[in-house]
Amino acid sequence: MRPALSDYQHLASGKVRELYRIDDGHLLFVASDRISAYDHILDSEIPDKGRILTAMSVFFFDLVDSPNHLAGPPDDERIPADVLGRALVVEQLEMLPVEAVARGYLTGSGLIDYQNTGAVCGIALPAGLTEASRFAEPLFTPASKAEFGQHDENITFDDVVAAIGAERAAEVRDRTLHTYTQGAEHALTKGIIVADTKFEFGVDTHGELKLADEVFTPDSSRYWRADDYTEGQVQQSFDKQFVRNWLTGAESGWDRHGDQPPPPLPPDIVAATRARYIEAYERISGLRFDDWIGGNA
Repeated sequence: MRPALSDYQHLASGKVRELYRIDDGHLLFVASDRISAYDHILDSEIPDKGRILTAMSVFFFDLVDSPNHLAGPPDDERIPADVLGRALVVEQLEMLPVEAVARGYLTGSGLIDYQNTGAVCGIALPAGLTEASRFAEPLFTPASKAEFGQHDENITFDDVVAAIGAERAAEVRDRTLHTYTQGAEHALTKGIIVADTKFEFGVDTHGELKLADEVFTPDSSRYWRADDYTEGQVQQSFDKQFVRNWLTGAESGWDRHGDQPPPPLPPDIVAATRARYIEAYERISGLRFDDWIGGNA
């Protein structure tokens, strides 16, 4: 018989996830259906989003060769029935205070940084780049981990060295770029460009660096349709950018820079977001989302 969620001590709530203690060395990592944008948790939820993020992470944890924090299968007997399919048993790590971002293309905050300084996170780039320009080689463009409600800030590699030391910083940079390349090359074979992605790393009790949190999900990555890719314009996406675009468009009536929270998402935007997330998972993994566990939980 599976345990009840109430059997575990609740440790923390994030924008999307809940964290529980299983025992001294293991945590229960639960993905909700919440969605956040521009440092706000929206009133609307995306049905099945937690299961999609979990399924995508499990697929990529298996695909890439970086050691990771998984400590059991998706149907581990320690997972309560009511969160089956959107929860994982993970090893407790000492998390590093850095968002490890890899960028293969110029967009988002990287584009703003480039337009202002000619560089991204202190990395000088050639003149003449524009929205969605592809870099000759992927860039490691770290960010600080901000408190909830605050913005993550792009930082330089020297800032990472100051935070975690030169040896560990180099290891995080190299692991980030290697893992991004592995995942992006696979996705491209499925017709999807991973423009950028964010990883989190922790260190286990033996000092080994391990990939943690989520990997290559539509929440942590920008997914573009490869067959529609055109440099110089905003791309069609499978990811959370779809929600961001609606929020900042005329239809929402929301002022991103004002003091009011975002409005609820209309039902058609909720449904379209769910469909995009599922399509991304099914195209990249080659699996049917309907076959992922927990659908009747």
